[in-house]
Amino acid sequence: MARPRLLRRRARGFTLIELLVAISLMALMAALSWRGLDGMTRAQAQMRQHSDEVLTLQAGLAQWGADLDALAAQPGTPSLDWDGRALRILRRSTAEPAEGLRVVAWSRRLVDGVGQWLRWQSPPVTTRGQLQLAWQQAALWGQNPSDEARSREVRVAPLDEWQIFYFRDNAWSNPMSSAGAPGAAQAATAAVTPDGVRLVLTLSAGQAVSGRVTRDWVRPTLAGGK
Repeated sequence: MARPRLLRRRARGFTLIELLVAISLMALMAALSWRGLDGMTRAQAQMRQHSDEVLTLQAGLAQWGADLDALAAQPGTPSLDWDGRALRILRRSTAEPAEGLRVVAWSRRLVDGVGQWLRWQSPPVTTRGQLQLAWQQAALWGQNPSDEARSREVRVAPLDEWQIFYFRDNAWSNPMSSAGAPGAAQAATAAVTPDGVRLVLTLSAGQAVSGRVTRDWVRPTLAGGK
């Protein structure tokens, strides 16, 4: 008689307490699994953001060097000009030579309360009048840009501050020091393309790359391009 009674007891299944314990364990395992997946998702998102920021900065520095490498010379218009706010560059088009020349400018400005390193580019210029207009528009963009001028700018990276130096007479100096005083000699010196340009960026904290970054450009024709 004891054996059938034991079989009936086993056939009744789990008790309510056992079910509650099992459900609690399953809920705990599900919560831990969700936290693990959520942590992995966040880590992947942070890695993608970090990678995007690094690639964007690298692309910006590469574009900076490409703009300087493509410097063009035109009578009556300097190839390079730094006014304390924007660096204007007259460059030839390397992708489409038939497009002629372009005026590009680099500057730093607050955008939505955050300092940004910016690049502006004009449409292709093929006449003297278009060149003079684009050169003036680049200067205005660096000072007080219009909505139309803003539409032609690209944000490169958050930036706290930046500095520009020219290499002339075997020394680095502030470009404004050579053009600060009026006079024909100073104007002639300012119009001459320097042997090198030094870019010093102080990138904002909290980014993939922060702190000071220095990039030197050397005129390709200097000493046979060496």
